[in-house]
Amino acid sequence: MKQERVVVAMSGGVDSSLAAALLMEQGYEVVGVTMRLSNENRDTSPDDRSCCSLSSVDDARRVADVLGIPHYVMDFTAMFEHTVIDYFFDEYLRGRTPNPCIVCNRYIKFEGLLNKAEELGASSIATGHYARIDCCRDGIYRLRKGQDAEKDQSYVLYHLNQKTLRHVLLPLGSFSKGETRRMAEAYHLPVAHKAESQEICFVPHDDYKAYLRDKRPLSVCSGEIVDLAGNVLGRHDGIAFYTIGQRKGLGIAAPQPLYVTALDAKENRVIVGTADDVYAQELTASDLNWTMWNVLQKTRTVQAKIRYGKREAEAVITPCGTECVQVHFSEPQRAVTKGQSVVFYENDIVLGGGVIDEVTA
Repeated sequence: MKQERVVVAMSGGVDSSLAAALLMEQGYEVVGVTMRLSNENRDTSPDDRSCCSLSSVDDARRVADVLGIPHYVMDFTAMFEHTVIDYFFDEYLRGRTPNPCIVCNRYIKFEGLLNKAEELGASSIATGHYARIDCCRDGIYRLRKGQDAEKDQSYVLYHLNQKTLRHVLLPLGSFSKGETRRMAEAYHLPVAHKAESQEICFVPHDDYKAYLRDKRPLSVCSGEIVDLAGNVLGRHDGIAFYTIGQRKGLGIAAPQPLYVTALDAKENRVIVGTADDVYAQELTASDLNWTMWNVLQKTRTVQAKIRYGKREAEAVITPCGTECVQVHFSEPQRAVTKGQSVVFYENDIVLGGGVIDEVTA
């Protein structure tokens, strides 16, 4: 009987490496692919193990050798430049906070790799994300949270839909990170104890401020810091260097603590207010994706998450035509940020999500 071929996105880390090993054990014909995403020099330090570094390509190749599987390095740099890096700069110019990892997952690591997988004769792709996919008797594929709540990565996968979910395997969804490392040891994988990379992979030295100054100087023009009444309190070095909810580093004196409440790209202003002013109860999101249907048909009560690592909160979502949704939280949420994604859950099922466009107190 012919084995089903699957392409595993191998970043050189322990998660994707173990995913490849587990799928081999399950009887799949595994092909390893490492995606070359950026031409930025990520190897100025011998300790740089990010997914865009040459050393990580070497790690992925070593794992493939141990497992005895073919390994290819595929060049996605042009697509990555156009889709992810340009988006990264454009969002900052608009006074928004980008989420390049979600955009990369959506258009490069899933959509782009699926197309390449077809060229290799594979029916599916697999990654090391901590989330789960199942299909019930109704024939509908469901994206679920990872079993380990601390490691769950379903938030960054809300872009998957019925077309893609049927071609994606997530072997690590039922494990904790500790279990992953122990299993990687048992398989004698050379990356079993490799440290995780937390930085933005294409930004040299993880210094996004220097990167913006070098690549997009117009996004870092000095301007005014004002309060909610428009009174000038100080100067900023560029709105891209500030985030909603930020308190430290404002360089202004006030009788009470002040926090960034908004970024005004049109006027090049950072707006500050009190701790209470950082909270909002309503937002509008667009660029929507639903995992189980095409359009939200009616108002629905959900659990909504406004950033990775934050707990979900109860909210009511209401369709505004087919292009956007209004989200009203039961309780005000801190630091709701334009440009970030809001993801909707029902129990452990990911319903979908979108990008935050407007925020209302």
